[in-house]
Amino acid sequence: MLRGINRQQIFLDQLDNQHFLEVLTECREISKYHIYAYCFMGNHVHLLLRVGEEPLEQVMKRIGTRYAVWYNNKYARAGHLFQDRYRSEAVKDDVYFLMVLRYILNNPVKGGICRKAEDYRWSSAADYITGGGITETAFAEGLLGREALLKYLKTPSDDICMDDNPSRFRDSEALEIIQDTVGGEDLAACLKKICNQPERYVSRLRNAGLSIRQISRLTGLSVGIVRKQPD
Repeated sequence: MLRGINRQQIFLDQLDNQHFLEVLTECREISKYHIYAYCFMGNHVHLLLRVGEEPLEQVMKRIGTRYAVWYNNKYARAGHLFQDRYRSEAVKDDVYFLMVLRYILNNPVKGGICRKAEDYRWSSAADYITGGGITETAFAEGLLGREALLKYLKTPSDDICMDDNPSRFRDSEALEIIQDTVGGEDLAACLKKICNQPERYVSRLRNAGLSIRQISRLTGLSVGIVRKQPD
């Protein structure tokens, strides 16, 4: 993920989106990476890549620098465009690969931008539906078969991959926060209270710095339930 500094917009018009796509294509020829999914979302970019001849750090630096130089020149601005270093996580198995793929392609749907993922112009969803584009769709199709893959990608889900707001705490620290927040010495009783009254406790845990995924994992609540609780 690449995010605009201070969460500012990095795509102000369609030309900006188009140019980032061109940068992604140009850098692929240089770095020899494989593109399985992309989605440009106003102030951030999701990419599902497999590196080739260059390490990921060099790949992301090349992409970010090329776009930032062009963007700064276009809008007569100076300084950093992207927030800190890019964020990444390894995709270590086929199951998680498919989850990440679905999560990225359905970002615009979950964001209320469009009704169907393939209707969003600035993602690779249409590449999977109609073919063409810069996305290498054969790998994902080989995992499930084309028809089963398309059905999977269209199935509603509560997938969360690489939380936008990752936890600041190790699980052991998070469990202590849970006990302090809920009250009581018995951790099992505290977890039971959270599951019975998520509307009372989840927002307090998120405000304390626990991530959605961490709360889900430690309490047993589904990601969907955790996500829908107000901040």
